[in-house]
Amino acid sequence: MPVMVLQGKKGLVLNVTNKNSIGWAVAEAAVAQGALVGVGAQTERFAEKVGEMAGEHPNMSVLTVDFSEEAQLEALAETVKERYGKIDFLVHSAAFAKREDLSGRFIDTSRDGFATALDISAYSLVACCKALEDCFNEDASVVTMSYLGSTRAVGNYNVMGVAKAALEAAVRYLAIDLGPKGIRVNTVSPGPINTVAARGVKGLTEMIHYVHDRAPLKREFGQTEVAGTTVYLLSDLSRGVSGQIIFVDNGYNTVGM
Repeated sequence: MPVMVLQGKKGLVLNVTNKNSIGWAVAEAAVAQGALVGVGAQTERFAEKVGEMAGEHPNMSVLTVDFSEEAQLEALAETVKERYGKIDFLVHSAAFAKREDLSGRFIDTSRDGFATALDISAYSLVACCKALEDCFNEDASVVTMSYLGSTRAVGNYNVMGVAKAALEAAVRYLAIDLGPKGIRVNTVSPGPINTVAARGVKGLTEMIHYVHDRAPLKREFGQTEVAGTTVYLLSDLSRGVSGQIIFVDNGYNTVGM
């Protein structure tokens, strides 16, 4: 019988909207590897749908957290303590920018749009780690999701690229802050994948085909591949890895002309 690399571990995947979410693929993969998983939804409306999905898995439960509300993060920590005691991992899979800021010129981004994108897409990781710091077991793992647009200008990604750059920098600083407690913090950077969140970027389908055609591995990739890499980072197999960015894009990030 194969060994399950997350056997006996407990953790959170925040947040999930539907079955196409990267977070959902990660949650299912973590459960398949033996973990007890709390799956987050942003609102009660989403929680109802996520609850139906989680109902198929006895080792999943649902909780609600809106990253923009400090009180909800405090409530999240209390829920974690009551439900799990301590947790071994946190997967942060959250990003948001106003639709009008994901097309046209980046220079036209509004002040409010800029602040919103940075708050939900980057600061929310910092806030989650702060709220849950005392809930983590030693050797816990924190993983967040980024994209190549953090370091390269990608058409229509605009302010989200800036937010992802901030997110990746935050991971490095969090790795330093939490490292003395044995907690590692890493980033997974998938290539373009067809999710509800990604569809906010104009030309997503063309981007997906472009990457699939030009990446060293001439095949499609998606949520399953991202989930596999994330499970590795959540497991004890990655105990020596922290502050890193791991790309899951068939090698596209290494390609020049």
